[in-house]
Amino acid sequence: MVASPACFDWQPYSFGLGTEHFTPGQCSFFGSSHAISEAVGWVIVVAFGALFTLLTSVLVFLDYRFGGSSHTSEQFSTAGRSIKAGLTACDIVSKWTWAATLLQSSNVAYKFGVSGPFWYASGATIQVLLFAVLAVEIKRKAPTTHTCLEIIKVRWGTAAHLTFLVFCLLTNIIVTSMLILGGASVVTALTGVNIYAGAFLIPVGVMLYTAHGGLKATFIAAWGHVAVIYIALCTFAFLIYASPNSKVGLGSISQVYDNLAAMSIMRPVQHNKEGSLLTMWSMEGLVFGIINVIGNFGTVFVDQAYWQGAIAAKPSATYRGYLLGGLCWFAVPFTMATSMGLGARAMNLPISIEESNAGLVPPAVATMLLGPGGGFLLVFQLWMAVTASGSAEQIAVSSLIAYDVYRSYINKKASGKQIIFVSRCIVLVYGVLSGVLAIVLLKIGLSLGWVYLFMGIVVGSAVPPIAFSITWSKISAAGAISGAISGLVGAVITWCATAKGLTGAVTIDTLGGDFPMLAGNVVAIGLSAIVCIVVSFIKPQDYDWALMKEIPMVEDDPNAFSADGEDSPASLTRALRWTYITGGTLTLVLVIAWPLLALPAGVFSKSYFTMWIIIAIIWGLLASACCILYPIIEAGPHILNILSHLVRCQTAESRDEAVLDTVKAVMPPEDMVGAHPVRA
Repeated sequence: MVASPACFDWQPYSFGLGTEHFTPGQCSFFGSSHAISEAVGWVIVVAFGALFTLLTSVLVFLDYRFGGSSHTSEQFSTAGRSIKAGLTACDIVSKWTWAATLLQSSNVAYKFGVSGPFWYASGATIQVLLFAVLAVEIKRKAPTTHTCLEIIKVRWGTAAHLTFLVFCLLTNIIVTSMLILGGASVVTALTGVNIYAGAFLIPVGVMLYTAHGGLKATFIAAWGHVAVIYIALCTFAFLIYASPNSKVGLGSISQVYDNLAAMSIMRPVQHNKEGSLLTMWSMEGLVFGIINVIGNFGTVFVDQAYWQGAIAAKPSATYRGYLLGGLCWFAVPFTMATSMGLGARAMNLPISIEESNAGLVPPAVATMLLGPGGGFLLVFQLWMAVTASGSAEQIAVSSLIAYDVYRSYINKKASGKQIIFVSRCIVLVYGVLSGVLAIVLLKIGLSLGWVYLFMGIVVGSAVPPIAFSITWSKISAAGAISGAISGLVGAVITWCATAKGLTGAVTIDTLGGDFPMLAGNVVAIGLSAIVCIVVSFIKPQDYDWALMKEIPMVEDDPNAFSADGEDSPASLTRALRWTYITGGTLTLVLVIAWPLLALPAGVFSKSYFTMWIIIAIIWGLLASACCILYPIIEAGPHILNILSHLVRCQTAESRDEAVLDTVKAVMPPEDMVGAHPVRA
């Protein structure tokens, strides 16, 4: 392990790791060494991709063969609009758990202390909770749509359609880039696999099962991905807080608290109350939280993957699935970062600034806890997160191109088979291109943290018009287009001007500062909303929502409409009010009530910190149980149906073999030629 000038020189303290692990003056954890062998890294990147492709393809085949699913373009793109609440929640967790969720959340915990995990989790949960409203509105007003852009085209026409097509594709590209950047950095740091090879192969590893099974394949794969993510998360949490380990000096909440209190004295956190890691009074933590809240609206509301999840769900499962998925997802960054990020500080690990920004805090902690096994578990968890989100982005892009480019402008009478063919081609092409794009970003030198904060500036201005498109009848095409474009232009100008004003220079480093990013993100969404509303009041549309139900399907889908029961329009209208109240209340609790209630505690006492950690662990355990068990319980009859068909097939095959054996026993060999066992 070699030293790097861009970090604090490591010194042995009585509460951390000693000189048997590191050298005084050392300030890089990984350097040129690797926790696990390069061969294992190649197995994860290449072999796991092939294995998961095979497993998912088999499950999709069984569903088509025995589960009653029809092989149509509607099934490929919308999963038959029949996904239940448990699997919808599981899908939300899988597609919202990026590399940044596991890595960047621990980075802000390492930098800001306990406020970092909270602001990361709350700031990125409320978007999913509020999107539940749009999910219900999709089922009420546009039950036959395939993409969010079909809604925009039927309402506002071609100009708006093309404008927001650019924003949606930009969102998918940025999200995919973050997935690959984080995944490649960790795989390289822990195994030594070439970072450019890792960046190229990660998206390629999932594009085969995505192209084969379509959206249904991503839902099936989501369960397996999420199960691994939660199991690893809970394992790390218990190792740090409930498993005494003299090797790393942790294993109890009390010990972690004592170590963090000592670290706050040795290395106080700037702009935190008393320099402590154990307080919600953190200026930089709050700034990050605001950026996180604003920036993540774009990556949910403008990402076709979330619209596609709502489209695929049963009407009654939309609001339940999205609200449950948001609450379950909260545990991933909150529990993970509260364990790994604070654990790194409590162990006094010599992690450099570059390593932290690249998302290497969790790998360092995992390696210290379990050695090579910990490194493998972390890489496996990360690979599951990256591939789950990656497959969702691939199918989202394929749907946008197939329905909003090919069907809208190239072949307006495209058949179902043509739609499936184009979708599969785009999945393969985008899988390769996204790998190439990640290599370009690595060459430029953009870190995971930089791209994460930047995304709101680019796509945030599209949030208000897209949200209004299905919730406000007065917004016009002029208001939507002018709002999105003016918000983007204003955000970029503000971003650059703030960096120039604060530092005197506009560079990648100065643009990545907290306050330039904050200013750009606020202007993007704020200016867009103001322009949308003002222009639409001046020139309103007064849209008739009934027209959205005329969005044509390529092939028949009996699940698109339901006249009675809990999926009926009347039931959804009642559910909409409940969703507004529930989503709004939970949003206020997570971003206002909870942090305000934590402020009087000042610097946490040991008892307050114990309560905080217990909440994090319990939340993680409940989310794990919900996402792993609930989909299985809901799908129980379906699974039993498939198994019964397999048993009947096996029984029929055994019966035919028994008949053939009987025939062989009673017929001369010369009479057996060409004989059919049953006819014989």
